[in-house]
Amino acid sequence: MPVSKKILWSGLGWVLGGPIGAIVGFSLANMADQATEPDYYTSYRGPRKNLKDYPRTRGGDFAISLLVLLAHVMKADEKMLKSELTYVKEFMTRHFRAENARDLMVVFKDILKQEYPIQAVCRQIMNEMDHAARLELIHGLFGLAHADGQLHPKEDDAIRRICGYIGVSPADFDSMRAMYVQEATGAYTILEVDPAATDDQVKRAYRKMAAKFHPDKVAHLGNEFGTLAEEKFKAVNDAYGKIKKERGIK
Repeated sequence: MPVSKKILWSGLGWVLGGPIGAIVGFSLANMADQATEPDYYTSYRGPRKNLKDYPRTRGGDFAISLLVLLAHVMKADEKMLKSELTYVKEFMTRHFRAENARDLMVVFKDILKQEYPIQAVCRQIMNEMDHAARLELIHGLFGLAHADGQLHPKEDDAIRRICGYIGVSPADFDSMRAMYVQEATGAYTILEVDPAATDDQVKRAYRKMAAKFHPDKVAHLGNEFGTLAEEKFKAVNDAYGKIKKERGIK
């Protein structure tokens, strides 16, 4: 099978069932018909092992979930611009390589044509995806929604509602939003700490966020998603560096 198929077939697990499976089933079936080595498709369809044996979310599960949620967010402002598809393609190419991006865009265009119950989709994600990967999903949604330099209020609201549906806290929503939307106290918001906090409280907040958003938390998704995770981790470090400089913290 071509390398471009691996991110889809070797990493597909729980998304093949439930509402997400229904949304992407037709597109994935067409790709499976074109595959030369279908073992990638069948290898993870068997019974799940004990949850302690391996992380529940694989790279393919994450990529497909991101596309389904992204389509919902993009349609929130009731506009569908060609430039938005260009942004999505560039994002996918930057993070998942060109050969993977081509297949992902085929799936994405099929998803965009459909209407689906977002709460049911989010319920499946909540039940099957580990928390660190869910945080990464929201970060990815913000990155794509803000790709044109602005975050439409309806897109912002859609991401906020998705957070509620998949169990991402309001504080984490605000933290990742502040990585893209510039505000006077944005560095503190990213660290989830009050601007009136003591230096020691800021240090503790930084350590907590650095641990929560560390790229190692989503290493099980595969190397394709490393750059995305590193962006979030860098934003945390940059926020702390800014506060340290302002306060003269050593």
